[in-house]
Amino acid sequence: MSCLTLAARDGAARAGTLHTAHGEIPTPVFMPVGTQASVKGLAPAELTRLNVRLILANAYHLYLRPGADLIAKAGGLHAFMSWPGTILTDSGGFQVFSLARLSTVDDEGYHFASHLDGSRHTFTPESVVRIQEQLRSDIAMVLDDCAPAGVDEAAARASANRTLSWARRACAAIQPSAQLTFAIVQGSTFAGLRREQCRALAELDFPGYALGGLWVGEGRSAGLSMVELCCAELPVDKPRYLMGVGTPEDLLDCIAAGVDMFDCVYPTRCARHALALTTRGRVNLRNASMRDDFRPLDADCACDVCAEFSRAYLAHCFRAEEALGPRLVSLHNIAYMSGLARAARAAIVEQRFEAWRATCSAALLDPV
Repeated sequence: MSCLTLAARDGAARAGTLHTAHGEIPTPVFMPVGTQASVKGLAPAELTRLNVRLILANAYHLYLRPGADLIAKAGGLHAFMSWPGTILTDSGGFQVFSLARLSTVDDEGYHFASHLDGSRHTFTPESVVRIQEQLRSDIAMVLDDCAPAGVDEAAARASANRTLSWARRACAAIQPSAQLTFAIVQGSTFAGLRREQCRALAELDFPGYALGGLWVGEGRSAGLSMVELCCAELPVDKPRYLMGVGTPEDLLDCIAAGVDMFDCVYPTRCARHALALTTRGRVNLRNASMRDDFRPLDADCACDVCAEFSRAYLAHCFRAEEALGPRLVSLHNIAYMSGLARAARAAIVEQRFEAWRATCSAALLDPV
């Protein structure tokens, strides 16, 4: 059985169910990021109360600290972090890419210095498979080579072909288990190259496919065109995951293109900078007008933060540098993003997605 069951389509937008060892996930879905086995400032039980069922952790960071061996000894990542739901682990390829000054890449893999202590390490497709098997995540990503924005086609092709070669090696290294492994499509903004990579990876018959190397500086319209192209090429019955992308506007447009899964640090990063996401745009809690604004963050939000606290109180927490401020806004922002994905699913099932999307997009521009 495929790990994705499609329930409805509305244009290119899809509503489905992702089947994993730790539960079934309605899609489209937004994944909060718990890079180091922790969604910043939030406890697992708080995420569960928000109806979050799927989070992301990062194999690169967990390999370096506390170590995959230690997590395996604890019984795997679910037991280690007391998370009952589904976990997707990124391979760490993007993290090594983002720390390019500390790394080199060749056909064997990535050779890098730890950003923690300078110790030397090598990631290969095979070693990254083994690390994620130790972590016992539900969904594991293959190692990929992400090309920076602005590269020429020759450099993008070299990177994409290396990623394809690594996917083949990962296939050979995977041990039978309940863990699902997703391949990653690279190719920068070159349409022909992306198309080739989608078709070649589809032949390997991975359980799911991710779109990597987008929103890394190439311009949003170029990224969107690559998303549309890849969704048109990838297998219909496999989940499609857009890596590291997650503003409200991005979700609306990429769900419309056919994406099923998203992750991004955006909601919690915004929260740490006093920026709340609402159905009518962004609220900057550092604005002077927030000092005596006793409305909830979002009158249309059912989360506990909006039920219990005013904008004035939250603004006070930030002015007073109280840790509660970022925590509460993080909870609200994740509730908002998760709710946006759920509302998109409902609109797809009810065949009203485009009208709903247009209403949401217009509301995001309203004054708050």
